[in-house]
Amino acid sequence: MPTFAIGDLQGCHQELEDLLHEINFDPGRDRLWFTGDLVNRGPQSLACLRFVKGLGAAALTVLGNHDLHLLAAGSGYREWLGPGDTLDETLAAADCAELLAWLRRQPLVWRDPELGFTMLHAGLPPQWSLAQALRLSAEVEEVLRGPAHEAFFANMYGNQPDVWAEDLAGWERLRFIVNCFTRLRYCHEDGRLDFKEKGTPSAATGPARPWFELENRTSRGEKILFGHWAALRSYQQDYSRFGVYPLDMGCVWGGDLAALRLEDQRHFRVPSRQVRAI
Repeated sequence: MPTFAIGDLQGCHQELEDLLHEINFDPGRDRLWFTGDLVNRGPQSLACLRFVKGLGAAALTVLGNHDLHLLAAGSGYREWLGPGDTLDETLAAADCAELLAWLRRQPLVWRDPELGFTMLHAGLPPQWSLAQALRLSAEVEEVLRGPAHEAFFANMYGNQPDVWAEDLAGWERLRFIVNCFTRLRYCHEDGRLDFKEKGTPSAATGPARPWFELENRTSRGEKILFGHWAALRSYQQDYSRFGVYPLDMGCVWGGDLAALRLEDQRHFRVPSRQVRAI
């Protein structure tokens, strides 16, 4: 039963079909893991949501920042939508409520002890062990799946607090957790998150470093799959020495859509059909 981890779709449903043909996907045999950001920026967010949901037990996804953005808009916070968002079709769909209810039930972090891989959308601060990350993920997931989810979305956006403290509470605690799992790229040695840097490490101008390169990272030794950072595709080829496997190849911006077969760590890619350049 092969398992394929697939990078950010962001509404690129045609490319997903191409990739599934490339890997000869059989839903009765294979399993798909998605790194989050099923939606937004691309042209077919609704088709992506319907397809992944429709796979049932053959697929799972973690939540990305664009998925949470859709959930916030679906909970009434449409003022956060911008000109680059492509979520109108999804929000107007007859099955929107059903799709969003399904999306809210998805985890922020997924781990398979048998395969030895953990998947999240963005990153981990250096202080968190994998066990701690799973516990903190569960805190947010409980809120997302419960009656307080609308209040959570009203308080989700923002860059503060930017450093972890065990005594963080309320919305600040949940916001920090979500920012790590869905937005993190760069981090300081002391664990402060840096959202100013977004490009490749070779172009970074400050002291912050990619979260996975920090020598004091407690989660070193784990095998972590993530998306979110399309610019990494031009940085270097092999990240496995850090124990990480970035899978966002910028399909929505004209890059590739990528998959990693976890059993033998073989990569598969198909080219984007989008006209935009990364």
